[in-house]
Amino acid sequence: MGMGVSVREAIAKRAAQEIKDGMVVNLGIGIPTLVANYIPSNSNVMFHAENGVLGTGPAPIKGEEDPNLCNAGGIPITIVPGASYFDSTIAFGIIRRGLLDITILGAFEVSENGDLANWIVPGKIVSGMGGAVDLAQKAKKVIVLMNHTDKHGNPKIVPKCMLPLTAEQCVDLIITDMAVIEVTDQGLQLIEVKEPYTVEDVINATGAALHVADFVK
Repeated sequence: MGMGVSVREAIAKRAAQEIKDGMVVNLGIGIPTLVANYIPSNSNVMFHAENGVLGTGPAPIKGEEDPNLCNAGGIPITIVPGASYFDSTIAFGIIRRGLLDITILGAFEVSENGDLANWIVPGKIVSGMGGAVDLAQKAKKVIVLMNHTDKHGNPKIVPKCMLPLTAEQCVDLIITDMAVIEVTDQGLQLIEVKEPYTVEDVINATGAALHVADFVK
Protein backbone atom coordinates (compact mmCIF):
# COMPACT_ATOMS: atom_id res chain seq x y z
CA MET A 1 0.00 0.00 0.00
CA GLY A 2 1.46 3.36 -1.05
CA MET A 3 1.22 6.46 1.08
CA GLY A 4 -1.64 8.81 0.38
CA VAL A 5 -0.85 12.46 -0.24
CA SER A 6 -2.31 13.40 3.14
CA VAL A 7 -0.04 10.91 4.95
CA ARG A 8 3.06 12.30 3.25
CA GLU A 9 1.89 15.83 4.02
CA ALA A 10 1.21 14.94 7.67
CA ILE A 11 4.76 13.58 8.06
CA ALA A 12 6.22 16.71 6.42
CA LYS A 13 4.07 18.99 8.58
CA ARG A 14 5.28 17.27 11.76
CA ALA A 15 8.90 17.57 10.62
CA ALA A 16 8.45 21.30 10.03
CA GLN A 17 7.78 21.73 13.77
CA GLU A 18 11.41 20.79 14.42
CA ILE A 19 12.65 23.76 12.39
CA LYS A 20 13.16 26.99 14.29
CA ASP A 21 13.54 30.55 13.05
CA GLY A 22 17.01 31.32 11.67
CA MET A 23 18.07 27.72 11.01
CA VAL A 24 19.99 26.46 7.99
CA VAL A 25 18.33 23.26 6.76
CA ASN A 26 18.90 20.71 3.99
CA LEU A 27 15.91 18.77 2.64
CA GLY A 28 16.36 15.41 0.92
CA ILE A 29 14.41 14.08 -2.03
CA GLY A 30 10.88 12.71 -1.51
CA ILE A 31 8.76 13.54 1.53
CA PRO A 32 11.45 15.89 2.97
CA THR A 33 10.95 18.25 0.00
CA LEU A 34 7.37 18.87 1.21
CA VAL A 35 8.60 20.24 4.56
CA ALA A 36 9.29 23.64 3.00
CA ASN A 37 5.54 24.09 2.44
CA TYR A 38 4.94 24.16 6.21
CA ILE A 39 7.45 26.80 7.25
CA PRO A 40 5.74 30.09 8.21
CA SER A 41 6.40 32.72 5.53
CA ASN A 42 7.76 35.19 8.10
CA SER A 43 10.32 32.65 9.31
CA ASN A 44 13.97 33.28 8.43
CA VAL A 45 14.83 29.68 7.59
CA MET A 46 17.49 29.22 4.92
CA PHE A 47 17.17 26.02 2.91
CA HIS A 48 20.46 24.66 1.59
CA ALA A 49 20.76 22.65 -1.64
CA GLU A 50 24.02 20.78 -2.20
CA ASN A 51 24.18 21.83 -5.84
CA GLY A 52 24.94 25.37 -4.62
CA VAL A 53 22.04 27.43 -3.26
CA LEU A 54 21.35 28.78 0.20
CA GLY A 55 17.87 30.24 0.51
CA THR A 56 15.66 28.10 -1.72
CA GLY A 57 11.97 29.00 -1.77
CA PRO A 58 8.78 27.16 -2.67
CA ALA A 59 8.17 25.52 -6.04
CA PRO A 60 7.60 28.07 -8.82
CA ILE A 61 4.18 28.67 -10.36
CA LYS A 62 3.74 26.59 -13.52
CA GLY A 63 5.15 28.47 -16.48
CA GLU A 64 7.36 30.68 -14.29
CA GLU A 65 10.20 28.20 -13.77
CA ASP A 66 13.75 29.52 -14.20
CA PRO A 67 15.76 26.87 -16.11
CA ASN A 68 18.87 27.86 -14.13
CA LEU A 69 17.21 27.34 -10.76
CA CYS A 70 16.78 23.82 -9.42
CA ASN A 71 17.51 21.84 -6.28
CA ALA A 72 19.87 18.87 -5.97
CA GLY A 73 17.13 16.58 -7.28
CA GLY A 74 16.79 18.69 -10.44
CA ILE A 75 13.37 20.02 -9.39
CA PRO A 76 12.64 23.69 -10.27
CA ILE A 77 12.80 26.03 -7.25
CA THR A 78 12.50 29.69 -6.37
CA ILE A 79 14.72 31.68 -4.03
CA VAL A 80 13.99 33.89 -1.04
CA PRO A 81 15.42 37.35 -0.29
CA GLY A 82 19.02 37.05 0.91
CA ALA A 83 19.68 33.83 -1.01
CA SER A 84 23.14 33.13 -2.36
CA TYR A 85 24.70 30.92 -5.04
CA PHE A 86 28.02 29.08 -4.90
CA ASP A 87 29.72 26.07 -6.42
CA SER A 88 29.25 22.58 -5.04
CA THR A 89 32.59 22.62 -3.21
CA ILE A 90 31.32 25.51 -1.06
CA ALA A 91 27.96 23.73 -0.70
CA PHE A 92 29.76 20.67 0.66
CA GLY A 93 32.09 22.86 2.71
CA ILE A 94 29.00 24.17 4.51
CA ILE A 95 27.85 20.59 5.17
CA ARG A 96 31.23 19.18 6.20
CA ARG A 97 32.01 22.10 8.47
CA GLY A 98 28.88 21.18 10.47
CA LEU A 99 27.05 24.42 9.69
CA LEU A 100 23.70 22.79 8.89
CA ASP A 101 21.31 22.88 11.85
CA ILE A 102 19.12 20.10 10.45
CA THR A 103 19.13 17.68 7.56
CA ILE A 104 15.89 15.87 6.75
CA LEU A 105 16.29 12.63 4.82
CA GLY A 106 14.32 9.65 3.62
CA ALA A 107 15.45 6.13 4.53
CA PHE A 108 15.11 2.44 3.68
CA GLU A 109 16.18 1.37 7.18
CA VAL A 110 17.16 2.91 10.50
CA SER A 111 18.72 0.78 13.24
CA GLU A 112 18.06 1.06 16.96
CA ASN A 113 21.34 2.89 17.51
CA GLY A 114 20.61 5.40 14.75
CA ASP A 115 22.52 3.86 11.83
CA LEU A 116 21.07 5.02 8.51
CA ALA A 117 20.69 3.07 5.26
CA ASN A 118 19.20 5.29 2.59
CA TRP A 119 21.23 5.28 -0.56
CA ILE A 120 21.18 1.87 -2.23
CA VAL A 121 19.19 -1.35 -2.40
CA PRO A 122 21.62 -3.90 -3.90
CA GLY A 123 20.61 -4.89 -7.41
CA LYS A 124 18.56 -1.74 -8.00
CA ILE A 125 19.71 1.12 -10.20
CA VAL A 126 20.46 4.27 -8.22
CA SER A 127 21.42 7.77 -9.23
CA GLY A 128 24.23 7.79 -6.66
CA MET A 129 24.47 8.67 -2.99
CA GLY A 130 24.39 12.42 -3.58
CA GLY A 131 25.20 14.36 -0.42
CA ALA A 132 23.61 11.84 1.93
CA VAL A 133 26.82 10.51 3.51
CA ASP A 134 28.14 13.97 4.36
CA LEU A 135 24.74 15.27 5.42
CA ALA A 136 24.09 12.32 7.73
CA GLN A 137 27.51 12.54 9.35
CA LYS A 138 27.82 16.28 9.77
CA ALA A 139 24.45 17.96 10.31
CA LYS A 140 23.78 19.01 13.92
CA LYS A 141 20.47 17.13 13.83
CA VAL A 142 19.42 14.34 11.46
CA ILE A 143 15.70 13.70 11.00
CA VAL A 144 14.43 10.73 8.98
CA LEU A 145 10.99 10.81 7.35
CA MET A 146 9.66 7.48 6.09
CA ASN A 147 6.92 4.85 6.12
CA HIS A 148 6.97 2.84 9.33
CA THR A 149 7.01 -0.38 7.29
CA ASP A 150 7.91 -1.23 3.70
CA LYS A 151 5.26 -2.13 1.12
CA HIS A 152 5.33 -5.76 2.26
CA GLY A 153 4.66 -4.72 5.86
CA ASN A 154 8.23 -5.40 7.06
CA PRO A 155 9.61 -3.03 9.71
CA LYS A 156 11.99 -0.31 8.48
CA ILE A 157 13.14 0.39 12.05
CA VAL A 158 15.33 -2.60 12.83
CA PRO A 159 17.85 -3.88 15.41
CA LYS A 160 20.58 -3.77 12.75
CA CYS A 161 20.48 -2.47 9.17
CA MET A 162 20.78 -5.15 6.48
CA LEU A 163 21.33 -2.67 3.65
CA PRO A 164 24.63 -0.84 3.05
CA LEU A 165 24.96 2.02 5.55
CA THR A 166 24.97 5.67 4.63
CA ALA A 167 26.36 6.64 8.05
CA GLU A 168 26.57 5.15 11.53
CA GLN A 169 24.82 6.44 14.64
CA CYS A 170 23.67 9.63 12.95
CA VAL A 171 19.87 9.66 13.22
CA ASP A 172 18.34 11.78 16.01
CA LEU A 173 14.63 11.63 15.20
CA ILE A 174 12.40 9.34 13.10
CA ILE A 175 9.00 10.59 11.92
CA THR A 176 6.76 8.02 10.23
CA ASP A 177 3.12 7.61 9.23
CA MET A 178 2.57 5.97 12.64
CA ALA A 179 4.83 7.62 15.17
CA VAL A 180 7.62 9.95 16.23
CA ILE A 181 10.61 8.15 17.73
CA GLU A 182 13.70 9.65 19.30
CA VAL A 183 17.07 7.91 19.08
CA THR A 184 18.78 8.19 22.48
CA ASP A 185 21.81 6.64 24.18
CA GLN A 186 19.31 4.43 26.02
CA GLY A 187 17.74 3.21 22.77
CA LEU A 188 14.62 4.17 20.85
CA GLN A 189 12.06 6.30 22.68
CA LEU A 190 8.48 6.42 21.41
CA ILE A 191 7.33 9.99 21.98
CA GLU A 192 4.26 10.41 19.76
CA VAL A 193 1.70 8.07 18.21
CA LYS A 194 -0.39 9.22 15.25
CA GLU A 195 -4.12 8.72 14.97
CA PRO A 196 -5.66 6.15 14.46
CA TYR A 197 -2.78 3.96 15.68
CA THR A 198 -2.13 2.78 19.24
CA VAL A 199 1.13 2.33 21.13
CA GLU A 200 0.60 -1.40 20.63
CA ASP A 201 0.34 -0.99 16.83
CA VAL A 202 3.59 0.94 16.74
CA ILE A 203 5.45 -1.62 18.87
CA ASN A 204 4.19 -4.41 16.59
CA ALA A 205 5.27 -2.56 13.43
CA THR A 206 8.74 -1.80 14.80
CA GLY A 207 11.52 -4.36 14.41
CA ALA A 208 13.64 -2.93 17.22
CA ALA A 209 12.90 -2.56 20.93
CA LEU A 210 10.99 0.61 21.83
CA HIS A 211 10.99 2.42 25.14
CA VAL A 212 7.61 4.02 25.64
CA ALA A 213 7.95 7.51 27.14
CA ASP A 214 5.90 8.12 30.31
CA PHE A 215 3.91 10.62 28.34
CA VAL A 216 3.13 9.69 24.74
CA LYS A 217 1.29 12.33 22.74
